[in-house]
Parts: sequence; C-alpha cells; structure tokens
Amino acid sequence: MSILKNKKIAIVGGGPGGLTLARILQMKNASVTVYERDAGKDARAQGATLDLHYESGLRALREAGLMEAFKANYRPGADKLRVMDKHANIVMEDEDRERGAEEYFRPEIDRGPLKQLLLESLHPGTVVWNSHFASLARLDNGWQLRFRDGNTATADIVVAADGANSKIRPYITSIKPFYAGLTVVEGAVYNSAAVIPDIHRLLQNGKIFAMGDDKSLIISSKGDGSLVFYTGCKTDEHWSRDCGIDFSDKAQVLAWFKTTFTGWAPLWNELFENASSPFIPRPQYCMPLDQTWEPLPHLTMLGDAAHLMPPYAGEGVNMAMLDALELGQCLTNDAFPDTLAAITYYEQHMRERAAATAAMSLESTNVLHSPDAIPFMRQTVG
Repeated sequence: MSILKNKKIAIVGGGPGGLTLARILQMKNASVTVYERDAGKDARAQGATLDLHYESGLRALREAGLMEAFKANYRPGADKLRVMDKHANIVMEDEDRERGAEEYFRPEIDRGPLKQLLLESLHPGTVVWNSHFASLARLDNGWQLRFRDGNTATADIVVAADGANSKIRPYITSIKPFYAGLTVVEGAVYNSAAVIPDIHRLLQNGKIFAMGDDKSLIISSKGDGSLVFYTGCKTDEHWSRDCGIDFSDKAQVLAWFKTTFTGWAPLWNELFENASSPFIPRPQYCMPLDQTWEPLPHLTMLGDAAHLMPPYAGEGVNMAMLDALELGQCLTNDAFPDTLAAITYYEQHMRERAAATAAMSLESTNVLHSPDAIPFMRQTVG
C-alpha cells in the first residue's frame, strides 16, 4: 500500500473491469473513484450473458471476496450450447460443464447482475455517474480530468477502463486497432418465450451457434426472458456506413438478412421480424499482437482499452477482470519501489497474455466464418 499512500486513483469506465479494480483497491484501503458516463446503474440495457472462466474472471471474483454474491446471481444451465447448421438442424450439443472439474466450469451471468454485485461491493459514492470523459491534462505530478458537462476532477493515477473506443488510450500510445474482416449485426428480442416460441425452445435458456456459408448467427438467452443475437459475416471495413441500410428500420434489416443469408432456414427470420429496433452494426477490430509502448508512472489501461479483440474466444470480460486483479495487486504490492515499476510489470505481463488470447480470438473468428466452422466446433466443444 505504501506506493499508493496519499494518492488518489481515478478509474474511467464503470464496466466489470473498472469496478473489479475499484473493489481490489478498496480492499487495500486505497483511495479510488470510478467515473462512468452513464446517468445511473439502470441507464441502459445490458448486453448478453457472460461466461466467466476459472483462471480469470472467476479468479478475480474469488480474490475480491465475491464468490458468494456471484453464486447467488449466476444462471445455472445457461452455459449449455447447441451448435446448429443454417437449416436449423442440431449438429451437436455441449455437455453441462457444471458436472466436470472445477477448472472447466464456465458459469454464465448476465452483465447487469454482475455489474450490480460489483457496485454493491464498493464504498458508497465510489462511482460518479454522468461523468462522460472529455480530456486529460497534466497537473503537477498528477492529472486533471475534464468531463463533457464541464466538471473536472483530479487524480494522482488514472486508469483507462473505458472500452473499445477508449478516449484515454491515445494519451498512452498512438497504436491503433486493425479491422478483423468481420462485421456483426446485433439485435434483441424481448419476452422470447411468447414472441418466438420455436427459437426459445431451441435455445433452452442457453446459447445457439448456427453456422454455414462462411457466416454465423449466435443467439444468447438472458435471465429476464429476452435474448440477444449476433450475425457475423465478412464485409468491407466501412460496410455499415456505406451499405445504405437504416439499422433502425426493421424491414430494411430483415431484407438484408434474407439476401445475405440466402438458403438459411426461414426460422431465423423470426429473430429480425420480432426484434426491438434499432439493430447495432459492430465492425470487429483487434489491437496488434506485438504492440508495445513506454510505461508511464501515473497512467495505464485495462480491458478492451488496452487489448481490443473480436469476441469469438469468449475472453473479453475475463481478460478485463484479470487485468483489474493483476493491476490492483501490483499497485498495492510493497515489493515495487514506485508506481512506475508496478505499472511496468503489470503492462508487460498484460500484453503477453493479451497477445496470446488475441491470436486465439483471431483464429476462432476466421475458422467460424469458413467452411470448417462446424468441424471446428465439434473439435473445440465436443
């Protein structure tokens, strides 16, 4: 704790990574504030369920003393996976991982409950809502943070936990992500049991991976009775900008799906016919695997801000939470003489881990959108 004595830490971004770091630091009595752009914890709908891994996300929760809270909120059975072909035939089913060894247990939890249990673990007032980051400026040995509403804050150390489009990353490095060759279109259906009962029954409160023609359709159930789905297909980088589709117009998106996914079972059309608009196009990017930068004594980053990658290895939230754990441990470890040494050690190991995981993610992205997709899933999941 000595290198953090009398130091204020600002975490920009209140996702799982930022909140986990705040929890780890507060357990060591560090002074930490989280600045989050959302107006409040219920400001927007949360995304799909997250599968937490024994060696990363679950490890962070164990170290944070939050496993009991997690067990009270996770969704047993939601890790069940069905692999299907484009004709809606079931190709294979994943066995229930809960019956296996603990290290293979990858329980699912909705993003909202995960964030809530992390929020409840923090001191009151730790998160300052409606704080949309605008800029950083050096101030003596620390930083002044400016927000879009004109408010400012000061900190000795700033941690970027602000995701894929991080506004703080450019203060650390000029390295930019490259396009991974794929665009995802995201949609959501509420009350799926009543609205699309056939797909709801197929889903079994778990996940579906449907693949064919170098394309993918991933469907994920949520604990509130809704589901989210993601198409994946190869496009030009700026396809979503240049295609002329109004993604708030259900009819236009449905027409695109029928044309692009020609030959797929009519069943899948029900997702688009009953989705709540707007749909969200998401071009997929990845940070260079060999990226490096000079460490700074008072500024660092974690999660997607540091190592954005496509989601097809299922490692995003797990990497962010492990980053948070390791950064928190480094900053509160008396073996380091100063914050520069702690951040240097953290960033070196974080980049090594991220490079290996990103390579795996890129491989999964490519294979799942190739003729070998279903054989790959048989080998990986079976």
